[in-house]
Amino acid sequence: MQSPSACPCRGGIPWQGVLLAGNAVGYSWYRGQITDRIRLIVSYSIFTHSATPGPAFSGRETVYPNGSLLFVNLKKEDTRFYTLQTTTDNFDTEVATGEFRVHGLVAQPSLRATNTEPHSVAMTCLSGDPGISITWIFNSQTLQLTDRMQLSPDHRTLSIDPVRQEDAGEYQCEASNPASSTRSDRYRLAVISEERTPGLPVGAVAGIVTGVLVGVALVAALGCFLLHTRTGRAGVQQGLRDHRTPASTASQGPSDSSTYLAPVSGHKTAVPIYQELLNPDLDIYCRVDHTAIGGS
Repeated sequence: MQSPSACPCRGGIPWQGVLLAGNAVGYSWYRGQITDRIRLIVSYSIFTHSATPGPAFSGRETVYPNGSLLFVNLKKEDTRFYTLQTTTDNFDTEVATGEFRVHGLVAQPSLRATNTEPHSVAMTCLSGDPGISITWIFNSQTLQLTDRMQLSPDHRTLSIDPVRQEDAGEYQCEASNPASSTRSDRYRLAVISEERTPGLPVGAVAGIVTGVLVGVALVAALGCFLLHTRTGRAGVQQGLRDHRTPASTASQGPSDSSTYLAPVSGHKTAVPIYQELLNPDLDIYCRVDHTAIGGS
């Protein structure tokens, strides 16, 4: 919209050669995309070397002999399309339209970090300026993304998952537009390594302790069982020694506290109980009076 020599400001717009037409005799600038008289800002005549303001002239525009238009004290409201109409020496006209954008100074953004999971972090660049670009800085250099890093579609959020020791350092976000740029304060990311001490994990130790306790309980139960079994056998042997007299002796009959053999059928003879214990016979049964054994 303005030539570099006419204005050192940023934001010049190419006009496809219309500005420098060698046979031009006049220029007219309009607000918007149509050449309506009410939208005329200013016109310039090469014959008279004079500029004539139009209805849309605000007093902040200056037109130059080469057709360039200079704005002073730019406002954001000046962002819009502008149309240039060039008149040639044979009174033909050429029209070109371009968009002119006004960008203000970018305010300093702020950086916020959160732990989304125990081993991941998300950093967000906070800025209220519209139409800005976000660049991430790591240790004063442009951040080189790795496969563990991910940017949101607008580049305002940087996620690292999982975080590793090499990710430790100072992070910044830079907000910029075509007119200015600024960086946030430094945010230092510290990564604490989980040093493993010699020995088993807590879960393994708990499992081992549980197994030992179960084993002790089983050994104790087995010991009680064996002790009870040996006590019973000792009582039976004591009863056998106390009643070693053959069952066929007529002078001594069985008593309430004695151990005896009872034939299931009449054709079998009784045998001492210790022989039955050594040579079991399914047709013979025995009864042990534990009350009598315990009292002897």
